[in-house]
Amino acid sequence: MKNGIHPDYRRVVFRDKSGNFSFLTGSTRESNETIVWEDGNSYPVIDVEISSASHPFYTGQQRVMDTQGRVEKFKKRYGQS
Repeated sequence: MKNGIHPDYRRVVFRDKSGNFSFLTGSTRESNETIVWEDGNSYPVIDVEISSASHPFYTGQQRVMDTQGRVEKFKKRYGQS
């Protein structure tokens, strides 16, 4: 690797406030905010809008669209021409 052209890789905490979920991982993202992690060390924190703790697919709250039922309802209401 060439020196001076790559971003600094460090430990960062990603926090999903809506899901009350955080995880520590390596990243090149920068942040001015810090948080004290479970191990007692202070790490930069990045707030994210959605994670596996709040995403409908992973939480089992995802709704499946019933397109056939909607088409049948339309045909029933307006008749088939």
